[in-house]
Amino acid sequence: MSITDLLSADDIAAALQECQDPDTFEPQKFFQTSGLSKMSASQVKDVFRFIDNDQSGYLDEHELKFFLQKFESGARELTESETKSLMAAADNDGDGKIGAEEFQEMVHA
Repeated sequence: MSITDLLSADDIAAALQECQDPDTFEPQKFFQTSGLSKMSASQVKDVFRFIDNDQSGYLDEHELKFFLQKFESGARELTESETKSLMAAADNDGDGKIGAEEFQEMVHA
């Protein structure tokens, strides 16, 4: 499965363009431009499973660092502050990881 099976390549490219410089990643803006925020809850969870490298059912800080690269292999890594900000935006139960439900809630917030 490829991310472009779920999202348009043009929308992904536009979303990545908006945050190509370090410390410019804004999750809600990225979700809107990429088309993620328009997807159904089950479709967002499909994207979550694609991002979840180790298929643990959770995204940890290490996986979040490479978040943009899951959409385009040549994309940059998130900075430490962007990674921590993304974690804080979604980790509702404070366990240091993001579950599929938390991810979907963040995307649709």
